[in-house]
Amino acid sequence: MSRITPRLYGLLGSQVPAMALSASLRINIIKEVANRLESEDWPLIDLTLEQFGLPTSPTWSGSIHAYLIEHVSKGNDAQLTEIAEHVGYVVEQPGASVVTDPEYWEPEHFRVFLSHLSVHKAFTAELQSELLRYGITSFVAHNDIEPTLEWQVEIERALRTCDSLVALLHEGFHASYWTDQEVGYVMGRGQPVFAVRLGQDPYGFIGKFQGFNGHGKQVSEIARELFDTYRLNKQTQTHMAGAIVRMFERSNSFANAKYYVGLLEDLGYWEPNFSIRIKKAAEENGQIESSWGVPERVNALVDKWGGT
Repeated sequence: MSRITPRLYGLLGSQVPAMALSASLRINIIKEVANRLESEDWPLIDLTLEQFGLPTSPTWSGSIHAYLIEHVSKGNDAQLTEIAEHVGYVVEQPGASVVTDPEYWEPEHFRVFLSHLSVHKAFTAELQSELLRYGITSFVAHNDIEPTLEWQVEIERALRTCDSLVALLHEGFHASYWTDQEVGYVMGRGQPVFAVRLGQDPYGFIGKFQGFNGHGKQVSEIARELFDTYRLNKQTQTHMAGAIVRMFERSNSFANAKYYVGLLEDLGYWEPNFSIRIKKAAEENGQIESSWGVPERVNALVDKWGGT
């Protein structure tokens, strides 16, 4: 399998060079690789580990996340560097002591690249705002890149580190060289791509991905449909569920607590530690504890899913 990282706009990057990793950097890479692969099915996880020369086990009684931590940690520095590049966790400069993520991603949120035409940047910015309500941070090139930064480099960084891409198919989308390149890049990384029909139908490779009809819908409706897809899609449901649990834990108002417990109730995926975490949050976060009806709904979730 080729381990040459795909490059945006028709360029090819060089193979990841071997480099000495500090203990801190190894920990960061191991943790991030586990976070980004845990939503995959077992066969694909083992295939990925094997392709990078990492060990696998025929049986395992713990969580997928624990499995990945255990087996990825056995890798040498070169293997860790390569698999980090594969999942989009980028070491900006060989020999750097830290791995950096772009500042425009909200920490511990699900990351979505919004591929759009510049003439529709206001619509895209509104969708970006609505998605935040669901634990989804999104990248809008015309709003998130500082004028002093190199445009192409920053777009490429966002494409390397996103968890998914949504193509906003306004009329003329296919005529844009940039949007097709963005879609192709994320497809090449194996990350999920979705399309919203807003005047143009899906075409080419985009046509085989799930599409949504955006005609006549409020932006808030489109945001909810995307969240519903991410919470149910096998490739994204683990990461999406984790983001909602974290949002609930950090509820800073009674209204937030009620809103996020509602999203928890909608999840189609659950890990045993989620029950422990939301129970603890209901006991220690005053906004959750004192929000009418929320502690009872937390208990109902724990009873439903178990895990304590």
